Amino acid sequence: MKTAAIYARVSSDKQKEENTIASQTSALIAFAREQNCDVPAEWVIEDDGYSGASLLRPGLERLRDLAAEGRIQAVLVYAPDRLSRRYAHQILLIEESNPSYRRVRARRRRSLVHSLETGSDAGRRAAAAVSGHDRRI
Repeated sequence: MKTAAIYARVSSDKQKEENTIASQTSALIAFAREQNCDVPAEWVIEDDGYSGASLLRPGLERLRDLAAEGRIQAVLVYAPDRLSRRYAHQILLIEESNPSYRRVRARRRRSLVHSLETGSDAGRRAAAAVSGHDRRI
């Protein structure tokens, strides 16, 4: 069983009102079970009301600390843009998440799951495609 952390983020008041952070978290907890991942309750991390354009977010900093300490094998996010709106930041965070494992799993819809392996050029290109960016890496 892999040890994982869940990261969810919303930035706008409208998103907060629609309770989308709770729906992201709920979907990711179910996804973790499907993927046979152990997610301790204290590693369900939410940044409510923080822009994805900045890396300065309390929850994200906590997630980065867990990764730096080598305590997690996977990071589960609803979509890559929940980590960051900027592609360069997404790749930085994915690379940083755990150099020996380098896996971020994103669940967008029930039928679509992305595993982003960024240890190779092909993996970085796939991550770019999933993130909605088609610029050359």
